[in-house]
Amino acid sequence: MTTTAPPVVIQGGMGIAVSSWQLAREVALAGQMGVLSGTALDGVLARVLQDGDPGGHRRRALAAFPSQEIAQRILDTYFIEGGRREGQAYRPHPTLTISPSRAAIELSLAGNFAEVWLAKEGHKGVAGINFLEKIQTATLSAALGAMLADVDYVIMGAGVPREIPRMLTEFAAGRTGHLSIDVIGATSEHRASLDPHTYLGADLPELRRPQFLAVVSAHILAAYLNKDPEIRPDGFIVEGPTAGGHSAPPRGRMVLDDAGEPIYGPKDDADLAKMVPLGVPFWLAGAYGTPERVAEATAAGAAGVQVGTLFALATESGLVPELRDQLRSQLAEGTLVVRNDPRASPTGFPFKVAELPGTLAKAEVYAARERICDLGYLRVPAERPDGSLVYRCASEPAHMYLKKGGAEEDIAGRVCLCNCLMANVGLGQLRASGRTEDPAVTLGQDLDGARRLMSELPEGWTAREAVDWLLGSVTVPRG
Repeated sequence: MTTTAPPVVIQGGMGIAVSSWQLAREVALAGQMGVLSGTALDGVLARVLQDGDPGGHRRRALAAFPSQEIAQRILDTYFIEGGRREGQAYRPHPTLTISPSRAAIELSLAGNFAEVWLAKEGHKGVAGINFLEKIQTATLSAALGAMLADVDYVIMGAGVPREIPRMLTEFAAGRTGHLSIDVIGATSEHRASLDPHTYLGADLPELRRPQFLAVVSAHILAAYLNKDPEIRPDGFIVEGPTAGGHSAPPRGRMVLDDAGEPIYGPKDDADLAKMVPLGVPFWLAGAYGTPERVAEATAAGAAGVQVGTLFALATESGLVPELRDQLRSQLAEGTLVVRNDPRASPTGFPFKVAELPGTLAKAEVYAARERICDLGYLRVPAERPDGSLVYRCASEPAHMYLKKGGAEEDIAGRVCLCNCLMANVGLGQLRASGRTEDPAVTLGQDLDGARRLMSELPEGWTAREAVDWLLGSVTVPRG
């Protein structure tokens, strides 16, 4: 990392490849932190290669991967010159488990490497990668893959990431990384491990430890993580309930309003006055997407803000153009609604869903989709009575979920986020019926910044234009 001053703007890590390498690269070139979504990058790499790798970007990145043996195996398995033929479904790729196959690890390493490498190619700007704590079986290989490409920051939310600082330190030293895995009904501890030398051997380069930022919703969690050097992050992102994607549920018993959305109260607001004494930088997220809110954040002692929605709607985001145009059109008309759905995500966390026609946010589209779970990123392990493990997801076919010990009340309303988020970026699976998976778009619920920027730039905006607009009221420190 070449700048000594922390960035003022962190571009949010959104969806699956919505926060693409193109978007993160542009934000980094604008002098702020570009962030990649680190979710399902193994699958993204496999599917882009099967689509013929338009522009040759992934192949260019794989040519820089430390192990050319691994890179060639992946190309031999997935690359299709000219792309899939019409009507051809994507080839499945291996899923990540507590004890994954070598092929699964290699694809995860390469997928995360490629995305970070492309975001950082040819410049000295700052790039981060965002992981979900809920997707634990992918964390070790994804983080190592990003570090192989010299990622500057690792960001993690949707849980309590207490083991990540130690994991990053171990990988930077070339040692085995470990991670505890939450297993439902566990009678003993379950740990995943990854030794970099096992996969890269003599090709393992010297690694630099990235900075680690934990996403928290309350100052209490920040104080807990900060008190012990073994689990202390290098900074925090304090995220409010209006932020896009997953958000923490309300503290205490969940109560829904008339629209069926969780009700948040004063207990769910972080006490910013108690963040400053922690002595580490922090950024504010959720309804901070305007110049005035950026200025308020820095005046309150924050290093800056994390913003997602403005960048999801930027030209360089990974959203397919038709979806982005639809969102912008409804935004201009004042009809865009983003709902905080307490049921959609199989994680059990509330999840923001834009109410767009033709997407799984609409009841008729949701009802028409066959329940299928063939990507499995949000599956969670559960221990059977005999001690063996089974992986289940509340959005998989009901009979399968129940057979694996899941509860009937968990099933209704769940959305297959893995498949719909792939569809958001044009990588939706083609089913035997001839139907391609439908999308479901997530945005933040505070749309004020996006509306205002649209009034100034009605034809749309680039990531750089969004950065410049946000920093209009802030003096940016120079490293």
